[in-house]
Amino acid sequence: MAVLPIRRFPDPLLKTITRPVDPNAPPVRRLIADLIDTMRHHPRCVGLAAPQVGQLLRVAVVDVTGHPKAEQSHGLLVLVNPRLTARDGLRMQREGCLSVPDLTGNVSRAVRVHVEAWDGSGARWTRRLEGFEAVAVQHELDHLDGTLFLDRVVNARTDVFRRQRYA
Repeated sequence: MAVLPIRRFPDPLLKTITRPVDPNAPPVRRLIADLIDTMRHHPRCVGLAAPQVGQLLRVAVVDVTGHPKAEQSHGLLVLVNPRLTARDGLRMQREGCLSVPDLTGNVSRAVRVHVEAWDGSGARWTRRLEGFEAVAVQHELDHLDGTLFLDRVVNARTDVFRRQRYA
């Protein structure tokens, strides 16, 4: 498939709510493949949502496998028309985003979530996610609702930081 260019803040598309899609439509399957290729192309990237590549569609992918913060991983999660059906606990954690490449921020998110979605083959699934995997899914679902992690920091003066670059 293809590695797609990433939209960057303050692109207004990133602040736009997406629309549901037919999980069985061939263009949606192509988009899923492109999102996976694009996510895997960027080191340390654990998720990507359709608005980040210019598509206002309710599609995202997450894979925290091998990430040092991941306590659990269900492998590659394809999220078509996802919704959170329950959330529990709160934890503040530092987040970054390909669409906000120069900043990170402290964001409070649920520790455990139940998510419902359709996968890349059009099958519906439900999972209980915890820890970093739950945080990553919430981050991507925010993108589908036109919300960036910067919108969730409590205090922009004390909870937003310049991203550190590593060789």
